[in-house]
Amino acid sequence: MKECVLKDGPCTNCGECDLCDLDKTKKCDNCGRCIDTDAASRAIKIDKVIMDL
Repeated sequence: MKECVLKDGPCTNCGECDLCDLDKTKKCDNCGRCIDTDAASRAIKIDKVIMDL
């Protein structure tokens, strides 16, 4: 079972992780504009890597 990338627990296929961070009504198209907004969005902390083999 896939884990949710936004909340603790299993993935429910809600699609929230596919939404744009700047416009929640739009699906993310990887434009990169959210990366240019502030320093907090330029770094992430990776606490676990899950590999589906």
